[in-house]
Amino acid sequence: MTFAWKAAGITYNRYLAVASRVVRRSLKDEKRLQADRRGEQDLRFAKWQNGKQGEVKNVGEANAAAMVQAANAPAS
Repeated sequence: MTFAWKAAGITYNRYLAVASRVVRRSLKDEKRLQADRRGEQDLRFAKWQNGKQGEVKNVGEANAAAMVQAANAPAS
């Protein structure tokens, strides 16, 4: 017997994301807002050099800046 998420061709993580979104949407307003806030993620990173932590950056913002920089770089 195969799992439904495997039969649908999605990963287990994607299945969990869809299931949690469905549950959050089914809640009443007050509880739904609390659950929505818990579902938000804010991933940050810092580059370490010589044993010292550098500036802490948001992954999404750093990725967007890198994409803009790559698009503006001359082609080799």
